[in-house]
Amino acid sequence: MKPLVPVFCQALVCLASAVAPALAPAQPAAPAALAAPEAEATDAAAISADATAAAVPVKAQWVLSADGAYAIDQRAHLAWPRCVHGMRWNGRTCTGQPLLLTYTEAAALATARWKAEGVRWRLPRVNELRRLVNKRADPPGLDPELFPNAPQDWHWTGTANIKTFSVNAYKYDNVQQGNSDRSANQMAFTQGWAVDLSSGEARGDIAKSELLPVRLVRPRP
Repeated sequence: MKPLVPVFCQALVCLASAVAPALAPAQPAAPAALAAPEAEATDAAAISADATAAAVPVKAQWVLSADGAYAIDQRAHLAWPRCVHGMRWNGRTCTGQPLLLTYTEAAALATARWKAEGVRWRLPRVNELRRLVNKRADPPGLDPELFPNAPQDWHWTGTANIKTFSVNAYKYDNVQQGNSDRSANQMAFTQGWAVDLSSGEARGDIAKSELLPVRLVRPRP
Protein backbone atom coordinates (compact mmCIF):
# COMPACT_ATOMS: atom_id res chain seq x y z
CA MET A 1 0.00 0.00 0.00
CA LYS A 2 1.30 3.49 -0.80
CA PRO A 3 2.21 5.73 2.15
CA LEU A 4 -0.59 8.10 3.00
CA VAL A 5 0.40 11.73 3.47
CA PRO A 6 -1.66 13.45 6.17
CA VAL A 7 -3.16 16.76 5.04
CA PHE A 8 -5.55 18.43 7.42
CA CYS A 9 -8.35 20.79 6.45
CA GLN A 10 -10.95 22.72 8.40
CA ALA A 11 -14.55 21.59 8.00
CA LEU A 12 -15.61 24.91 6.49
CA VAL A 13 -12.82 24.79 3.90
CA CYS A 14 -13.77 21.23 2.93
CA LEU A 15 -17.40 22.21 2.48
CA ALA A 16 -16.61 25.39 0.57
CA SER A 17 -14.33 23.61 -1.91
CA ALA A 18 -17.00 21.00 -2.49
CA VAL A 19 -18.96 23.36 -4.72
CA ALA A 20 -18.40 22.37 -8.37
CA PRO A 21 -20.16 23.26 -11.62
CA ALA A 22 -23.62 21.88 -11.08
CA LEU A 23 -25.49 19.61 -13.40
CA ALA A 24 -29.23 20.00 -13.85
CA PRO A 25 -30.79 19.42 -10.39
CA ALA A 26 -32.43 16.08 -9.80
CA GLN A 27 -35.35 15.44 -7.48
CA PRO A 28 -34.02 14.70 -3.96
CA ALA A 29 -35.06 11.55 -2.18
CA ALA A 30 -37.33 11.60 0.86
CA PRO A 31 -35.83 13.83 3.61
CA ALA A 32 -35.45 10.88 5.97
CA ALA A 33 -32.89 9.39 3.61
CA LEU A 34 -30.62 12.40 4.07
CA ALA A 35 -29.60 11.31 7.54
CA ALA A 36 -26.48 9.58 6.19
CA PRO A 37 -24.85 8.90 2.82
CA GLU A 38 -25.57 5.51 1.29
CA ALA A 39 -23.34 2.63 2.38
CA GLU A 40 -23.21 -0.69 0.61
CA ALA A 41 -23.52 -3.78 2.81
CA THR A 42 -21.08 -6.26 1.41
CA ASP A 43 -18.90 -9.23 2.21
CA ALA A 44 -15.11 -9.04 2.14
CA ALA A 45 -14.79 -12.43 0.46
CA ALA A 46 -17.03 -11.33 -2.41
CA ILE A 47 -14.88 -8.26 -3.09
CA SER A 48 -11.66 -10.28 -2.78
CA ALA A 49 -12.99 -12.79 -5.30
CA ASP A 50 -13.76 -9.95 -7.71
CA ALA A 51 -10.36 -8.32 -7.24
CA THR A 52 -8.78 -10.26 -10.10
CA ALA A 53 -11.40 -9.19 -12.65
CA ALA A 54 -10.13 -6.93 -15.43
CA ALA A 55 -11.77 -3.54 -15.13
CA VAL A 56 -11.64 -1.83 -18.51
CA PRO A 57 -13.88 1.22 -18.98
CA VAL A 58 -15.49 1.20 -22.43
CA LYS A 59 -15.22 4.69 -23.91
CA ALA A 60 -18.38 4.25 -25.95
CA GLN A 61 -20.42 4.27 -22.77
CA TRP A 62 -19.04 7.65 -21.64
CA VAL A 63 -20.15 11.17 -22.55
CA LEU A 64 -19.13 14.51 -21.10
CA SER A 65 -21.45 17.09 -19.59
CA ALA A 66 -22.05 20.33 -21.51
CA ASP A 67 -19.53 22.21 -19.36
CA GLY A 68 -17.05 19.34 -19.49
CA ALA A 69 -16.82 19.04 -15.72
CA TYR A 70 -18.51 15.63 -15.48
CA ALA A 71 -17.91 12.25 -17.11
CA ILE A 72 -21.23 10.46 -17.46
CA ASP A 73 -21.37 6.67 -17.48
CA GLN A 74 -24.43 5.99 -19.64
CA ARG A 75 -24.53 2.29 -18.84
CA ALA A 76 -24.40 2.69 -15.05
CA HIS A 77 -26.42 5.97 -15.14
CA LEU A 78 -23.85 7.75 -12.99
CA ALA A 79 -22.20 11.17 -13.25
CA TRP A 80 -18.61 11.45 -12.01
CA PRO A 81 -16.83 14.77 -11.40
CA ARG A 82 -13.72 14.75 -13.55
CA CYS A 83 -11.80 16.29 -10.66
CA VAL A 84 -11.48 14.92 -7.14
CA HIS A 85 -12.58 16.98 -4.16
CA GLY A 86 -10.31 20.01 -3.78
CA MET A 87 -9.32 20.22 -7.45
CA ARG A 88 -11.20 22.35 -9.98
CA TRP A 89 -12.14 22.01 -13.64
CA ASN A 90 -10.79 25.00 -15.61
CA GLY A 91 -12.42 24.08 -18.91
CA ARG A 92 -9.50 21.96 -20.08
CA THR A 93 -8.13 20.01 -17.12
CA CYS A 94 -8.18 19.65 -13.32
CA THR A 95 -6.08 22.13 -11.39
CA GLY A 96 -5.07 22.52 -7.76
CA GLN A 97 -4.42 19.88 -5.14
CA PRO A 98 -6.77 17.20 -3.80
CA LEU A 99 -8.03 17.71 -0.28
CA LEU A 100 -7.52 14.58 1.78
CA LEU A 101 -10.31 13.62 4.19
CA THR A 102 -10.99 11.05 6.86
CA TYR A 103 -13.84 8.63 6.21
CA THR A 104 -16.12 10.63 8.52
CA GLU A 105 -15.30 13.88 6.71
CA ALA A 106 -15.86 12.23 3.33
CA ALA A 107 -19.26 10.89 4.39
CA ALA A 108 -20.22 14.30 5.81
CA LEU A 109 -19.19 15.98 2.55
CA ALA A 110 -21.51 13.73 0.56
CA THR A 111 -24.41 14.44 2.91
CA ALA A 112 -23.77 18.22 2.85
CA ARG A 113 -23.75 18.35 -0.96
CA TRP A 114 -26.90 16.22 -1.15
CA LYS A 115 -28.73 18.61 1.18
CA ALA A 116 -27.34 21.79 -0.42
CA GLU A 117 -27.95 20.81 -4.06
CA GLY A 118 -30.91 18.43 -3.82
CA VAL A 119 -28.85 15.87 -5.75
CA ARG A 120 -28.13 12.43 -4.38
CA TRP A 121 -24.37 12.74 -3.95
CA ARG A 122 -22.67 9.81 -2.24
CA LEU A 123 -19.40 7.96 -1.81
CA PRO A 124 -18.96 5.41 -4.60
CA ARG A 125 -19.07 1.69 -3.89
CA VAL A 126 -15.93 -0.43 -4.17
CA ASN A 127 -16.85 -2.02 -7.49
CA GLU A 128 -17.95 1.32 -8.97
CA LEU A 129 -14.51 2.81 -8.32
CA ARG A 130 -12.71 -0.33 -9.50
CA ARG A 131 -14.54 -0.23 -12.81
CA LEU A 132 -12.95 3.18 -13.50
CA VAL A 133 -9.48 1.60 -13.55
CA ASN A 134 -8.10 0.37 -16.87
CA LYS A 135 -5.89 -2.53 -15.80
CA ARG A 136 -4.78 -3.20 -19.36
CA ALA A 137 -3.19 0.22 -19.71
CA ASP A 138 0.55 0.61 -19.16
CA PRO A 139 0.72 1.74 -16.45
CA PRO A 140 -2.79 0.90 -15.17
CA GLY A 141 -4.98 3.73 -13.93
CA LEU A 142 -7.79 6.07 -14.83
CA ASP A 143 -8.30 7.21 -18.41
CA PRO A 144 -6.57 10.64 -18.50
CA GLU A 145 -9.01 11.84 -21.15
CA LEU A 146 -11.92 11.30 -18.77
CA PHE A 147 -10.15 12.09 -15.49
CA PRO A 148 -7.15 14.37 -16.15
CA ASN A 149 -4.50 14.87 -13.44
CA ALA A 150 -6.26 12.31 -11.25
CA PRO A 151 -4.34 11.23 -8.13
CA GLN A 152 -3.29 7.59 -8.53
CA ASP A 153 -3.90 6.76 -4.91
CA TRP A 154 -6.28 5.11 -2.45
CA HIS A 155 -9.78 6.67 -2.43
CA TRP A 156 -12.58 6.30 0.10
CA THR A 157 -15.69 4.29 -0.79
CA GLY A 158 -19.11 4.01 0.83
CA THR A 159 -18.87 0.23 1.04
CA ALA A 160 -19.14 -1.20 4.55
CA ASN A 161 -19.16 -4.62 6.15
CA ILE A 162 -22.39 -5.09 8.10
CA LYS A 163 -22.78 -8.23 10.21
CA THR A 164 -25.35 -9.18 12.78
CA PHE A 165 -25.00 -12.06 15.20
CA SER A 166 -27.28 -13.88 17.60
CA VAL A 167 -25.56 -15.36 20.68
CA ASN A 168 -27.03 -17.87 23.13
CA ALA A 169 -25.74 -16.66 26.49
CA TYR A 170 -26.27 -20.10 28.06
CA LYS A 171 -23.84 -21.90 25.73
CA TYR A 172 -20.14 -21.31 26.35
CA ASP A 173 -19.03 -21.86 22.73
CA ASN A 174 -21.58 -19.32 21.50
CA VAL A 175 -20.46 -16.76 24.09
CA GLN A 176 -16.86 -17.14 22.95
CA GLN A 177 -17.94 -16.76 19.31
CA GLY A 178 -20.04 -13.75 20.28
CA ASN A 179 -17.02 -12.07 21.87
CA SER A 180 -15.02 -12.65 18.70
CA ASP A 181 -17.86 -11.33 16.53
CA ARG A 182 -18.20 -8.23 18.67
CA SER A 183 -14.48 -7.54 18.18
CA ALA A 184 -14.99 -7.85 14.43
CA ASN A 185 -17.92 -5.43 14.60
CA GLN A 186 -15.83 -2.94 16.56
CA MET A 187 -13.15 -3.13 13.85
CA ALA A 188 -15.83 -2.42 11.23
CA PHE A 189 -16.54 0.89 13.00
CA THR A 190 -12.87 1.92 12.85
CA GLN A 191 -11.92 0.55 9.42
CA GLY A 192 -13.35 1.22 5.97
CA TRP A 193 -13.05 0.16 2.34
CA ALA A 194 -10.83 2.03 -0.11
CA VAL A 195 -9.69 1.45 -3.69
CA ASP A 196 -6.24 2.11 -5.15
CA LEU A 197 -6.94 3.85 -8.45
CA SER A 198 -3.48 3.02 -9.78
CA SER A 199 -4.19 -0.72 -9.67
CA GLY A 200 -7.86 -1.37 -8.86
CA GLU A 201 -6.93 -3.12 -5.62
CA ALA A 202 -9.56 -2.90 -2.86
CA ARG A 203 -8.97 -3.21 0.87
CA GLY A 204 -11.37 -3.16 3.80
CA ASP A 205 -8.83 -2.65 6.58
CA ILE A 206 -8.07 1.05 6.05
CA ALA A 207 -8.29 3.04 9.28
CA LYS A 208 -11.12 5.56 8.97
CA SER A 209 -8.80 8.18 10.45
CA GLU A 210 -6.55 7.99 7.36
CA LEU A 211 -6.61 10.97 5.01
CA LEU A 212 -7.50 9.94 1.44
CA PRO A 213 -8.70 11.63 -1.76
CA VAL A 214 -12.46 11.63 -2.38
CA ARG A 215 -14.32 11.36 -5.68
CA LEU A 216 -18.05 11.56 -5.03
CA VAL A 217 -20.62 10.26 -7.51
CA ARG A 218 -24.25 11.10 -8.27
CA PRO A 219 -27.04 9.78 -10.52
CA ARG A 220 -26.85 11.09 -14.06
CA PRO A 221 -29.43 13.81 -14.79
